[in-house]
Amino acid sequence: MTDTKTRPAPKAAVTLTASAERRVADLMAKAPEGAIGVKLSTPRRGCSGLAYSVDYVTEEAKFDEKIETPGGVFYIDSASVLYLIGSTMDWVEDDFQAGFVFNNPNATGSCGCGESFTV
Repeated sequence: MTDTKTRPAPKAAVTLTASAERRVADLMAKAPEGAIGVKLSTPRRGCSGLAYSVDYVTEEAKFDEKIETPGGVFYIDSASVLYLIGSTMDWVEDDFQAGFVFNNPNATGSCGCGESFTV
């Protein structure tokens, strides 16, 4: 008998709600040719410094985090993972707007319009 220790599977940096997973599936259903998934990144922009950006991706980058969802693959840009650990991503729609909403415990502030955040 061998004595091996098992470790739990690593937890994803970002948790997607069921609504966000459905939106990823909707996006992938109408994705442009060559798209292999949807990718979250945090480019520098806005008055607070970082913003959330979700785009189609056509190739897998070596160090990006890969999350398999029922409707398609969701990637997190490797340079953004540290800013997003422990976050929840949701898709919210009402009569006037629709979009991804992030609950990010690492954000220390955001601009007044909600366009960008700081860590």
